[in-house]
Amino acid sequence: MEPPETSLDSDGSKLETAERIILRWDSAATDGARGKMIFQSDRDEVDRFLRAVDEIQRSLSSVSFSSSSSSAATTVDEHEVKANSAIQIAMARLEDEFRNILLSHTTTFEPDSLFLEESSSVSPSLCVELGEDTTTVTTEEEELNSPGGSGSSRLTRRRSSYRSTSSIREMDLISPEAVSDLRSIVQRMVAAGYSRECIQVYGTVRKSAMETIFKQLGIVKISIGDVQKLEWEVVEGKIRKWIRAAKVCIRVVFSSEKRLCEQLFDGICTAMDETCFMETVKASALRLFTFPEAISISRRSPEKLFKILDLHDALTDMLPDIEAIFDSDSSDAIRAQAVEIQSRLAEASRGILSEFENAVLREPSIVPVPGGTIHPLTRYVMNYIVMISDYKQTLDDLIMSNPSTGSDPNTPDMDFTELESKSPLDLHLIWLIVVLHFNLEEKSKHYRDTSLSHIFIMNNIHYIVQKVKRSPELREMIGDHYLRKLTGIFRHAATNYQRATWVRVLNSLRDEGLHVSGSFSSGVSRSALRERFKAFNTMFEEVHRTQSTWSVPDAQLREELRISLSEHLIPAYRSFLGRFRGHIESGRHPENYLKYSVEDIETIVLDLFEGYTTPPHLRRR
Repeated sequence: MEPPETSLDSDGSKLETAERIILRWDSAATDGARGKMIFQSDRDEVDRFLRAVDEIQRSLSSVSFSSSSSSAATTVDEHEVKANSAIQIAMARLEDEFRNILLSHTTTFEPDSLFLEESSSVSPSLCVELGEDTTTVTTEEEELNSPGGSGSSRLTRRRSSYRSTSSIREMDLISPEAVSDLRSIVQRMVAAGYSRECIQVYGTVRKSAMETIFKQLGIVKISIGDVQKLEWEVVEGKIRKWIRAAKVCIRVVFSSEKRLCEQLFDGICTAMDETCFMETVKASALRLFTFPEAISISRRSPEKLFKILDLHDALTDMLPDIEAIFDSDSSDAIRAQAVEIQSRLAEASRGILSEFENAVLREPSIVPVPGGTIHPLTRYVMNYIVMISDYKQTLDDLIMSNPSTGSDPNTPDMDFTELESKSPLDLHLIWLIVVLHFNLEEKSKHYRDTSLSHIFIMNNIHYIVQKVKRSPELREMIGDHYLRKLTGIFRHAATNYQRATWVRVLNSLRDEGLHVSGSFSSGVSRSALRERFKAFNTMFEEVHRTQSTWSVPDAQLREELRISLSEHLIPAYRSFLGRFRGHIESGRHPENYLKYSVEDIETIVLDLFEGYTTPPHLRRR
């Protein structure tokens, strides 16, 4: 029985018509087709071309081409050659069309509109719902400087492999109309065995688009070595910009690119969407992480801690999004790099805190600060500790071990038994204050005047206490038990100061040694009394001369110290003056001994601890 040839005969005219349509758009052979695009023509022409491609595809796969007769086989071969030639021309044309649509229909990218952290809401046109059910998307402001901050909205995603994240925002990188045309091209190129060419064109065009986006976001190609050569002040600015740009890259650019790949390739060719996605973004994603990687392995120093924590928090905040977007086996390297950098930043933070503790303990300056005021080290350390308390949520997770106090006799002791309820981070902050106090005690020994050394300790420990009290977070971390201990230290220093300075002054106002024959009723030795008034005046004037240049910068503490002095000094002087004034006034030159009234003493005390550059004249009423 002869095989039927009617299928070839009946389809022959269709095939020839299809071939003519395709040849009409052969750029290599037709001058009129050169420089023109089918998909920029009217839609009827687009539909005719696509139907022609489909017709040739069907003819190539038709079983009617197989025949046992030689004449039929010859006819089939001729048709197959012509069909293959036509399909090659069609694929070349569709490749050009695919490229042109990708290039000409890309949505204009406006970086400012995508810095979501700075806006309290996102335009509905920017957010895209991928689920079949329509869901209202709401957003909350993301605070750039708040660790772990993110909005509270939820996006429904088409693929179950996605996590439901609040922070991913997607935009149309290519208009929906163009996506439909591109998908129709992809279907025919894949069916004809041209998927590799399709992937190459897509990757080339979209990688170039990605480069442009990165430039607009300020992400430039820079090596780890180049980052580490930059001054830290420059790096700080770059960290702020990187965090801002990275969130847009991950949550908007990469997520939108993945969505585009799914729109074009999903359901047409297995894993083609993931292949195209990785072809497009892998290099950019790895480049994005070069900067934080350089920071994570750079030389450690105290001033870097908080920006490193900012980077760590930003990565931690973005990791769920990274894992959701780069969720395939082919993107393992990107996920692994992000996790590794986060781990390195955490280790760097722990190392910096430990090194900072040692640096505070060993800080070598021995030149006393003028006037016993607050030492720059005290200000620096306490400001540092306050900033650490601002990162409590992060550092509580990172700091897992207690501080290493060691057994070195040249280091302070710390009893942890009374602080068992404290977290490791709390203990590290308490330990920092302990080693700061230890260092300050060593520095106080460089004052020649013992009284001034007590003022120095009083000022600095009082400053520490006030810093703790003014920060609710820090006060909770330090705890009232240790705060009371610190308060006792500066009050004890104030008491020691008064003893060291005023005991001798007050001793000059005692009655002992003033009475003749050892009896009060026997009379007063005028010469001894003159010497006693003279000694008081000399010592008081010396105290005024020196201690008016000393500084107690806290106004309340200064006033409390003056009141305490006055409560001891004024009654003693008033009593002494009241009992013995007459003996001096009845003698010669009483003005040489009765130089100050009680009111004068009260006025002169007000000059003490003001930190004058040069001592003021004695203020007498």
